[in-house]
Amino acid sequence: MTCPPRILVLPPRLTASARTLRATALRRGLRIVEATASAVPEGLGSPRWAEGIGCTGSDGHAVHLHAGPSFADVVAPALGIALLEAPADWLARLPRALTQRDIRATTIGEAYRLRRPAFVKSPNDKSISALVYADGSRLPGPDAVDPATVVLVSDVMMFSVEYRLHLLDGAVHAAGQYAEAGRLRLGPPDGDALAFGRDVLAAAGETLPSAIVVDVGRDDEGRWAVIEANAAWASGCYSADPDRALETVLRAAGPTTALSPPDLDFVR
Repeated sequence: MTCPPRILVLPPRLTASARTLRATALRRGLRIVEATASAVPEGLGSPRWAEGIGCTGSDGHAVHLHAGPSFADVVAPALGIALLEAPADWLARLPRALTQRDIRATTIGEAYRLRRPAFVKSPNDKSISALVYADGSRLPGPDAVDPATVVLVSDVMMFSVEYRLHLLDGAVHAAGQYAEAGRLRLGPPDGDALAFGRDVLAAAGETLPSAIVVDVGRDDEGRWAVIEANAAWASGCYSADPDRALETVLRAAGPTTALSPPDLDFVR
């Protein structure tokens, strides 16, 4: 028996985006494995498990993943999957011309001292709800979150329209609108959004892994800004071309043995 060329592992509960990517993967000949629990089932990643999904052994197939961080952190190590993501302080290190606002990477312990409204979020997961907080006293307390936890603290900026860009190998590989005036509204990619995405890559492409998602937006004054970077393996594709979005996901969460040297610095 020979192994299928690639396998895509999905979590127990699928979002609309995950269902779209599942259908796309099946059409392209990938084998789909949907987990039945939020933990690694007994034998997952072992030769016995590999046989159970149609492979001759645990090292003869390329396994990929599309899931949220909590599930991915449990499953990826067992399957030899390398999860690519942007550095935690990537957004804070961008030039002001690309963000249009002040952004700092700091600890939540330091953020407790805020005495003004600020947008606060976790860099690469959802452990801190991404919200505008009236001041630092409104953040989750030390009884709920380790004070050393890194957060991004940003000036509040409102976007009239927002786009998701799937970046692959230094180019905008797929894109689409996902919000307007703060509400979900799907649509095609805007030419100016694509152009701004190319500007971001020209200025900061070397500070990103080969596969990543970057959200960008335009405010009411017409200023373009980077909203945030997200791991492609945990991001919805919205209205982007699902084939091209899937290609980004497969690169962003694939076999550790297939990593290119530049991507070694971006493994979660």
